[in-house]
Amino acid sequence: MAELLRTNDVALISVVEALLGEGGIPFHVADSNISVIEGTINMFPRRILVADGREDEARQLLVDAGLGEWA
Repeated sequence: MAELLRTNDVALISVVEALLGEGGIPFHVADSNISVIEGTINMFPRRILVADGREDEARQLLVDAGLGEWA
């Protein structure tokens, strides 16, 4: 899997999950458990990983949704 983005912004993660799901792109949100354990110090961002070979398509989805700064 390839890393699409890394962030502590749970709203952004939710939007990206919805975009990828609607786009049929397999993904995984990594580091969710450690982010919850560490609390609010934001030391461990969550990573959104997408299936190998689908990274460009996933980045284009972000750009098309106006989230190009995260692509």
